[in-house]
Amino acid sequence: MYNRKKIQEEIPEAVTKIWSCTSDDCNGWMRDNFSFDQTPTCLLCHSPMISGEKMLPLIVNMTDQWKLSAAVTTATAE
Repeated sequence: MYNRKKIQEEIPEAVTKIWSCTSDDCNGWMRDNFSFDQTPTCLLCHSPMISGEKMLPLIVNMTDQWKLSAAVTTATAE
């Protein structure tokens, strides 16, 4: 029998550091490597956030590499 559906590749997952909203009424969270602050506030309700972990699909954040290369360039220029 012929099946036209494309075979879905399994996306690898890993335990990822996240920030979770402390408010009971809010389900907001964000990946740690996508936050700009050391201790961010929730973008939905403006409550403080706490650090935690969650099993999520792997995503490469290119801004981490840009921050690292900028820091190296600044350090070598001095």
